[in-house]
Amino acid sequence: MEDRAMGLSRRKFTTEFKAEVMRRLELGASVAEVARACELNPNVLHRWRRERRENGKKAFPGWGQRRAEESRVAELERKIGQQAWEIDFLRRCLQRVEEQRKLQALTGRPLSTSRSSKK
Repeated sequence: MEDRAMGLSRRKFTTEFKAEVMRRLELGASVAEVARACELNPNVLHRWRRERRENGKKAFPGWGQRRAEESRVAELERKIGQQAWEIDFLRRCLQRVEEQRKLQALTGRPLSTSRSSKK
């Protein structure tokens, strides 16, 4: 508890490390032995074992998978933002075209465009 209060972050473990710890437990090593050897709190091992039991192979997705998911979400959010911008742009363009059509209908003549006349 003091470590977090002092601004130190929690330790992070790779999928491979967690799998190796689980393998040791499955081979019959006690939680206390593995906890001492890996410098872990036994409660962490109990939690990892419970996660493995509840989720199987999906229990420890690892950093690579999590990063891939996060980058996919970020990519989709960027795409949504780009599409929202495009929709707004096209909506404004359509509004201008409709305004020009209404003005043309009121005046009865086509609106002039800036064309160069080359002869």
